[in-house]
Amino acid sequence: MKVGLVGVGRIGALHAGTLRDLPGVDTVLVADADPGRAKVCADRFGLTPVGSVDDLFAARPDGVVIAAPTAAHTDLVGRAARTGVAVFCEKPLAPDAAGTRAVLAEVEATGVPLQVGFQRRFDPGYQAARQRLRSGELGRLHSVWACTLDPAPPPAEYLPTSGGIFRDCGVHDFDAVRWATGAEVVEVHATGANRGADFFAAAGDVDTGHALLTMDDGTLVSVAVSRYNGAGYDVRLELHGSLGTAVAGLDDRAPLTSTEPTAQGTKSRPYANFAERFAAAYVAELAAFADVAAGRIPSPCGGEDALEAFYVADACELSRRENRPVRIEEVRR
Repeated sequence: MKVGLVGVGRIGALHAGTLRDLPGVDTVLVADADPGRAKVCADRFGLTPVGSVDDLFAARPDGVVIAAPTAAHTDLVGRAARTGVAVFCEKPLAPDAAGTRAVLAEVEATGVPLQVGFQRRFDPGYQAARQRLRSGELGRLHSVWACTLDPAPPPAEYLPTSGGIFRDCGVHDFDAVRWATGAEVVEVHATGANRGADFFAAAGDVDTGHALLTMDDGTLVSVAVSRYNGAGYDVRLELHGSLGTAVAGLDDRAPLTSTEPTAQGTKSRPYANFAERFAAAYVAELAAFADVAAGRIPSPCGGEDALEAFYVADACELSRRENRPVRIEEVRR
């Protein structure tokens, strides 16, 4: 199988190493807006650099992995669709819901398979928590807690194009909640705070946000996101049911310190970032994409899933700005 990779920044370089080692993938073509950077990445992993994105599509790959900057996603996904190439794209597909709907319509019209990069669906801990809930072991779900807590903020120049903390960070939690519970969000109430660097407020963003989600079955969900979790990278999903509780992300590297005198405390170095925490999940999601591109399985995370998570993020941002509950129907218009 021949796979193209567009974009060799932090996540693109991670995908390059994964694609190199995937069984059944014998050729990986690497392109970037900076051809020199594409060559450096390709040489590092023993892959095949190409001079441009045009050259990559001209080579007729079986699938293409898009890890380029967000602003390029819409055009690249559309181009893959028009070329008839199965496409994997990191979130988001577009900067807003209208753009997402437009690119999804183009993909649907061509029938090209699309997979969106919500890697938590492929994490063993998240999968086990979902299975325990779906099997009935937890009983009736009444509460969910989810968090994405980064140890340090991104560069100031990233924020104006990030879409805000709920679209950038929280969207992964929103997708995980929908996927794990099988329920849909009907209303959100979100707030945020700025107690860190001034560049968050200057970009119209916040460095910490909390959202209360109400699901269509009455389950209540609390989502916390922050750029300043100095203890380490902390991403968890807690499912609390009438018969039991399941927690993904609670291992000996979770950056949690108990104050109880008999507690053992964290035994290992906390995760430094998403690449460390979700290393196995990134491999599993691209292995799944190889199966999608080969026609062996349908996409495990399609565009409609991405759109639904985006609606929740949009609703949270609107709620934060206007300080009021927001029904999901408001942002679907």
